[in-house]
Amino acid sequence: MKQATSLSLDSPELYLNRDLSMLAFNRRVFEMACDPDIPLLERLRFLCICTSNMDEFFEVRVAIQKQRLVVGSMHVGADGLTASETLKQIREQVSKLVSDQYSLLNDELLPAMREEGISFLHRSEWNEAQQDWIRRFFMRELLPVLTPIGLDPAHPFPRLLNKILNFMVALEGKDAFGRESNYAIVQAPRSLPRVIRLPEEVATSENCYVFLSSIIHAHVGELFPGMKTKFCHQFRITRNSELDVDEDLADLKKAIAGELLERRFSQGVRLEVSNRCPAELSDFLLQQFGLQDVDLYQVEGPVNLYRMALVYDDVKRPDLKFPSFEQGLPARLQVEDMNLFQTIRDGDVLLYHPYHNFSPVVEMLKQAAADPDVLAIKQTLYRVVPESPIVDALVKAARANKEVVAVIELRARFNEEDNIALADRLSAAGVQVVYGVVGYKTHCKMMLIVRREGRKMRRYVHLGTGNYHTITTRFYTDFGVLSCDPDLGEDVHRVFQQLTGLGRVSKLKTMLQAPFSLHSGLIERIGLEAANAAADGKGRIIAKMNGLEEPEIIQALYRASQAGVKIDLIVRGICCLRPGIKGVSENIRVRSVLGRFLEHSRVFYFYNGGEPEVLCASADWMGRNLLRRVETCFPVRDKKLAREVLNLGLRPFLADNTGAWILRKDGSYHRVHSLARQRNAQQELMKMMGHYQG
Repeated sequence: MKQATSLSLDSPELYLNRDLSMLAFNRRVFEMACDPDIPLLERLRFLCICTSNMDEFFEVRVAIQKQRLVVGSMHVGADGLTASETLKQIREQVSKLVSDQYSLLNDELLPAMREEGISFLHRSEWNEAQQDWIRRFFMRELLPVLTPIGLDPAHPFPRLLNKILNFMVALEGKDAFGRESNYAIVQAPRSLPRVIRLPEEVATSENCYVFLSSIIHAHVGELFPGMKTKFCHQFRITRNSELDVDEDLADLKKAIAGELLERRFSQGVRLEVSNRCPAELSDFLLQQFGLQDVDLYQVEGPVNLYRMALVYDDVKRPDLKFPSFEQGLPARLQVEDMNLFQTIRDGDVLLYHPYHNFSPVVEMLKQAAADPDVLAIKQTLYRVVPESPIVDALVKAARANKEVVAVIELRARFNEEDNIALADRLSAAGVQVVYGVVGYKTHCKMMLIVRREGRKMRRYVHLGTGNYHTITTRFYTDFGVLSCDPDLGEDVHRVFQQLTGLGRVSKLKTMLQAPFSLHSGLIERIGLEAANAAADGKGRIIAKMNGLEEPEIIQALYRASQAGVKIDLIVRGICCLRPGIKGVSENIRVRSVLGRFLEHSRVFYFYNGGEPEVLCASADWMGRNLLRRVETCFPVRDKKLAREVLNLGLRPFLADNTGAWILRKDGSYHRVHSLARQRNAQQELMKMMGHYQG
């Protein structure tokens, strides 16, 4: 029965702010760095991930909110907060998070690493031998590439690159031309790491490091001979990284390449300085970048913690990292010299990365490139590096005179340069390169191989929830299906026709597609569960995704909850739905699961009146994915494989009580702690599907 409530389902009280929800996710990442049960170097890695996430948050989300203020936009989200109100709350939460990050680093991680023989030496700790080595390093590696810029009428404040380490130096005296200058800027070389390993002969521990900032700080006077250095303070400017590309231009690739150059010097959104930086200096810097006091963040340590991530790979201490894991393969693929086309004809193959190796997808492309019966290969590429084995196979196929089409999304954020290089390499090999659809990012993950078999043509497809990136498949969780199902093949063929050609929307047989049928198809399925629950009390939805924000989807879930549908949502990142509100969402539970791997798969289960439907998708339940991108959502049609997706991709995460957080109706998250047997979904799957030494 529908329960009475005085709240309208579009009331702002029922929605959490998207940006604040993203900050709540980053707080959870930080809590992983705080967890003493996680190996020490993994904790450092989580801290670095948290820092990287915050960089992107400022480059994109804060930049968008600040731009709304500049243009006087009255835009408010479903939560009802204005840009000014959102930025105020962002400032409060980020200030606390930044303080907590550096406290964790200085008070826990650095001392713990020192006990393990991993030390980061301050300048005050350098002995004479170390000082000599560091000075030689500076003279050899740094002095030739550093370019100090004095600030005077002939040298105005320079344009500084986004997120690059800089030093503000205060000087006394006259230079060779008799000029007096109060300040100079020194930019750290991008070509050098920010953490330098000391050689064994001067090291005081097994793994001994100094920060590049400390080296420059100690020897910055060498850049200004005959002048006195009063002080030197590090700082970093973060800039708006949203590309503003006119997609009506004749050459989209050239337009994006030009915009990438401008992005490095776009409007500033955040200034980070050392906490020892005097107020008059930070005020001067704020003025130069057109920023306010609220945009200033003072840090007690390196201004870019993410650069410490290289220590994780540099230190060879398996005992301080997660236990080793060797990926497995589905039983049907554990055959040497296997013909994948024959195997797929015998039945669909389900892949679950990173527990399963991504190699079958690469091998399928390699076999297709070498197979004289394969006539055409079509593939979408969203985040793929130019030197990938996927690209090698496509190049080989094109050179074998096969029809090869690559739909490349040039605008995949922060991968634009790689995507341009990828397009150039494929085009040079004879691949027909298409850049997708103007106004809609191509985010779907699909591959189509057309093969002549006797007197008929057969279509083989790979459909997935994640990118064709052979590196990230080792630590992103995603599902993929290899199939020659004629209906799936026909649907994929029609989607490729839409991406490469012109014509009206094609009705698909089995798949849902954004921006046409996916949004309405999900609302229809949620509505059906509500109708079934109202009729017989049997409604059930389990959905796993990276983000949930789209208001109409949330309203559909609220209506289903009111009708009695039991709903479990596993949302790793942003979630704007408020669970547990009486009369609205008390039948909805939301959890976020974090761990060794990044939970990236999108899986949706609907009870469907006793005939369960399991769907996998490239799309999250976000407005951008459902309405402004090209996405695919495909059914797992083999019932056995559908049960596997449910039992491997959903149920273990509902039982997880070690890496799970529960979302409360006030928007806060509570980490699950259980006195019962500990359940870690990722560890259980590693033991079940691969070779795990934990």
